[in-house]
Amino acid sequence: LFQLSFTFFAKRVESKARKFANNEVAVKQAKELAKGNSALELTILDSIVKARESYYLDSVANQPVYNILVRKYTYKEVKERELVLGLDLKGGMNVTMEVSVADIVKALSDNSTNPVFTEALQNAIEKQKNSQEDFVTLFGKEFERIDPNAQLAAIFNTVDLKDRVKFNSTNAEVLKVIREEANGAIDRTYNILLTRIDRFGVVSPNVQKLQTAGRILVEMPGIKDPERVRKLLQGSAQLEFWETYQFADIVPFFEDANKRLASIGETVTDSTKLDNLAADTTSQVSNADTTQLAKDTASSLLDKISDTSAATKQQKSFEKYAQENPLYAYLNPAIFPDKSGKYFPAQGATCGYAMIKDTSRVNDLLAKVKNVFPRDLRLAWTVKPEKTRPDVLELVALKVTSRDGKAPLGGNAVVDARQDYDANGNVEITMSMNNEGAKTWKRLTADNIGNQIAIVLDGYVYSAPRVNDEIPNGRSSISGNFSIEEAQDLSNILKAGKLPAPARIVQEEVVGPSLGRESINAGLFSFIVAFILVLLYMSLYYNRAGHVADLALVTNIFFLMGILSSLGAVLTLPGIAGIVLTLGMAVDANVIIYERIKEELRAGKGMRLAITDGYKNAYSAIIDGNVTTLLTGIVLYIFGSGPIQGFATTLIIGIISSVFTAIFISRIIFEHWLKRSKPITFDNSLTRNAFTNIHIDFISIRKILYWASCIVIGIGIISLVFKGLSYGVDFTGGRTFVVRFDQDVKTNDVRELLSKQFGEAPEVKTFGGNNQVKITTKYIIENDSRTADSVVEAKLYAGVRGLYKSPITQEQFTSDSETKTIGRLSSQKVGPTIADDIKQGAV
Repeated sequence: LFQLSFTFFAKRVESKARKFANNEVAVKQAKELAKGNSALELTILDSIVKARESYYLDSVANQPVYNILVRKYTYKEVKERELVLGLDLKGGMNVTMEVSVADIVKALSDNSTNPVFTEALQNAIEKQKNSQEDFVTLFGKEFERIDPNAQLAAIFNTVDLKDRVKFNSTNAEVLKVIREEANGAIDRTYNILLTRIDRFGVVSPNVQKLQTAGRILVEMPGIKDPERVRKLLQGSAQLEFWETYQFADIVPFFEDANKRLASIGETVTDSTKLDNLAADTTSQVSNADTTQLAKDTASSLLDKISDTSAATKQQKSFEKYAQENPLYAYLNPAIFPDKSGKYFPAQGATCGYAMIKDTSRVNDLLAKVKNVFPRDLRLAWTVKPEKTRPDVLELVALKVTSRDGKAPLGGNAVVDARQDYDANGNVEITMSMNNEGAKTWKRLTADNIGNQIAIVLDGYVYSAPRVNDEIPNGRSSISGNFSIEEAQDLSNILKAGKLPAPARIVQEEVVGPSLGRESINAGLFSFIVAFILVLLYMSLYYNRAGHVADLALVTNIFFLMGILSSLGAVLTLPGIAGIVLTLGMAVDANVIIYERIKEELRAGKGMRLAITDGYKNAYSAIIDGNVTTLLTGIVLYIFGSGPIQGFATTLIIGIISSVFTAIFISRIIFEHWLKRSKPITFDNSLTRNAFTNIHIDFISIRKILYWASCIVIGIGIISLVFKGLSYGVDFTGGRTFVVRFDQDVKTNDVRELLSKQFGEAPEVKTFGGNNQVKITTKYIIENDSRTADSVVEAKLYAGVRGLYKSPITQEQFTSDSETKTIGRLSSQKVGPTIADDIKQGAV
């Protein structure tokens, strides 16, 4: 109950968020923006509601929502402990990504054009599709097969690897270096993906490295734009080193921007109050250098900060303040008082501070007045908040110094980076650059002594160290408020610029929210029906003992759900199937025990002795049946993936908890009843002698049954030889779509129309009702380009749109809105490489 209570409180907060989001204000805004277009109004309303709901949840993320004894749990902590629903129940996107080791090997060779190397590389790529060996091993074998006398050292003795690969290194030694570098690149790619997804704003994402080298699983519930996610995940990381502005130099531009926004009527509709605005401003950077005098041009802004403090004291409403100062309402400028109470701009590149939930709003406001700021100014948020302010990000001012608008130094200059310690024992990151990078770094540091240089990855500032001296040798260190793990991660990210490790989607599944809700309803219905039938059966057949079995069964369900929640396991539709199967197995143990007890009673034993012997004699059969199933569950969990693991998880937990409740809970109740001399019955007048006098002489008809068995087995073998197995998309590779129409359709009509688009007939099956079909195609499944998925979906829409009674646009067809009832409800993609691995795992 304690473990499941977190789910209750998480849902309660989310229910409040939905009420806050879906109100008259949202409907009014949607109507104003849609201007009479009802279809557009629904789409806009959905976006507004989602944005408002996300805003509410961000606001309460660090607020206590659950108090128990002396412990208070915030919404964020409660959310982390709730029972998590899988994507098939909740809707969202599940992606398996594979880091292209071939591209890593090619980059390590400095893009060598050696014919033996290029042929071996290409052969290894082809062989990997049907092999369980890692790519580096396949490449090494192919290289040696093509030319046994060729030396890898001649190819990989590059500038970056010259310290590790000598001219006399053996091929085995070179392959070892390549494998280490490839593994490092995979780790760095994983870190980058993790950071990107965290920045994407997905609730409860799951990112993990799989057992197969180079594979990364990404699960994102509630995704509405799969194409955007594909671009996010498959885009290459961009590491940059930027010069920065001093905030004191650009204060007047922020003052001007604030005035411009006020003049064009930027207002705020939120009811958030001006809580400690000035106090926050003075406490956000305790060690800020406030000795620099403010420039005359900044005086009006400084006065305004003072006014803000006065306004706070007078309890001036946030709405009114935001009307006068639209920008400063959400971006607290980096202005701090000295000992005399006079305000000065902080020394450094930090322009201001904003709550994480308000950063997108600040971006929108700044975009509206971008002409106010200098052309060589770029603004970027820090990647994560400081520990002292877990909800606040800094806005950093970057300075463009090149004609092409690019950073003066890129990540390709970094040769190595690692976590280290400074002279005082503090954690730092040391990095080194190649010759060209060292020259640029020398000039950059010489020109910026006393200023900061920002290290930016994918548009976010990871660190902005202050330059103390010119660094002539390309070696430098980055100090900051790092833990050892954070420093290791950042050093990995810095190295990511050195070695391109593109990741491609090899397996993908998109489940729309509406299909997820239907899966929940179907799953719950099957569970409740099975549960009620089992309870009724036991009570009717075994009388009072049946009530005990029912109590044990209810206890078993609580154990199962509580354990799932405490382990952080994900509940999926196959997982519900595992629970339903567990219900039957839980009752099976009780049936064996009760039937043994009844046998002992018929043998003339007393109730106490019959119960003792009944349990004792039933143990072997119960353990035999459950252990064999438990072993099967373990095998499924180890070799399976996704839905199979979900099924195996609930099955394993259910078996253990059901054996415990069937043997232990029921025995405790019987012992209690015996002590109090309460009557115990294991049958009623209808079931008392059921199945006791049945005698079938199986031995006498054994030859007939042998022949019957042989005939059935023979038919199966003949069918297997001539018809063969129909492999699913998991084993063959391809794309599968579940499409729902607004009227009943014939599968032949769908197949014929799509044949014209795909150039080959896809597999089309009715899936659920006659208005819903599952379509499977191998069209351009070998194509790894980012546009391939969009091309397939466009052709799918072009093929089936004529079967709709009412016209449907491509956006309506492919969207994943929660209110959607027709169109593409889900999609799945399995690449050829992963299909072969799944097939091998199944065997």
